Amino acid sequence: MPIESQSIISDSSILSPNVSRSNLWRLALAQALAGANSVVVFATGAIVGSMLAPTPLLATLPISIFVVGMAACVLPAGELARKYGRRVAFIAGSVAGVLTGLLAMVAVFYEWFWMFCISTFLGGAYAAVVLSFRFAVTDGLPPEKRPQALSLVMAGGIVAGVIGPQLVTQTMYLWSETMYAATFLAQAIVAVISGIILFGVQSPIVKEQLSGGRPLTDIALQPRFISAVVCGSASYMIMNFLMTSAPLAMHMHGHSHESSNLGIQWHVIAMYAPSFFTGKLIARFGAVRISAIGIILTGLSAAVGLFGEDVYHFWWLLILLGIGWNFGFLGASALVLDCHKPEEKNRVQSLNDFIIFGLMAIGSFSSGGLLNAYGWEIVLWVSFVPLVLAAAALVAAKVVRLKA
Repeated sequence: MPIESQSIISDSSILSPNVSRSNLWRLALAQALAGANSVVVFATGAIVGSMLAPTPLLATLPISIFVVGMAACVLPAGELARKYGRRVAFIAGSVAGVLTGLLAMVAVFYEWFWMFCISTFLGGAYAAVVLSFRFAVTDGLPPEKRPQALSLVMAGGIVAGVIGPQLVTQTMYLWSETMYAATFLAQAIVAVISGIILFGVQSPIVKEQLSGGRPLTDIALQPRFISAVVCGSASYMIMNFLMTSAPLAMHMHGHSHESSNLGIQWHVIAMYAPSFFTGKLIARFGAVRISAIGIILTGLSAAVGLFGEDVYHFWWLLILLGIGWNFGFLGASALVLDCHKPEEKNRVQSLNDFIIFGLMAIGSFSSGGLLNAYGWEIVLWVSFVPLVLAAAALVAAKVVRLKA
């Protein structure tokens, strides 16, 4: 039996069904609204960056800064949640989300590239908190209900996949003299609404949370944790790597802004739509198998991109990329839940996300330079390297588990 399953059964902090249900709906709705923050940044970041940056090589820097913000703020957000509770961390993230939109609006008004980068850093901080929703919904639940609750909260991203791109499409020309200014103001308003919803989330208090638990190094060296981190990192890195470059690559190949926005919309929907059944698939077939399917689908998405540069090639690439991310990342997240006790959860979950976002930053920084220097095809070929490593890690974890 997994470590956490043994601990949580004896834990007295199981939430009542009504509270758990309320948390699920609040976190799913907040995921839908707050998730739109990331969609807006990815849909506009490279394009606005190309408009404001002093050199084309820095066009994707704002999105890379977004990823740096995620990596830099995961551990502080986890510490905030550990000391003061999840709700405080959620509200702090919402404040960062509001500032993201307001500063970006000012940046495009005055054509300040550096301020736009600051705004995307705060957007990354917001996204780091939003990603903890998937773990927060499992607090106080018995182990058999956790995979499905985790995936249902992520399903809220389907709405984010509609809100984000439509927010961009419907508002980017609203203030004709300053493209995207109204978009970023709308983004800030959505963050306010999400924060109000999150205020009602309740989490159990685990008494040992502040002092108990094993050394973090002992937990991190578990083969199951290593495979979870590698698979989660590869899934998120390649998703970010290709999603960062795709809108700019479409623009470079003569496709319209509207086509790019539509591609991102379907990509985000594909990222979250499978979540309605991913949890059930994990419970039936195991997290390792679902993660492996995600890695395969992500590889197929890159292969589709190699077949051509028409708009439908980009769209199919983005759709398969989204589905692959869902299976790979949720499978990896379910593996993490098997690696810790209740009193260790915030430290272990934060470490997992810190490693994932730190590695993802590397991919994000390199994608813009690779695209401008070598072209879209090289970007696609490079994406296969982390996928091979992830597949090897999953096989190794399976072999170790069979020998144990």
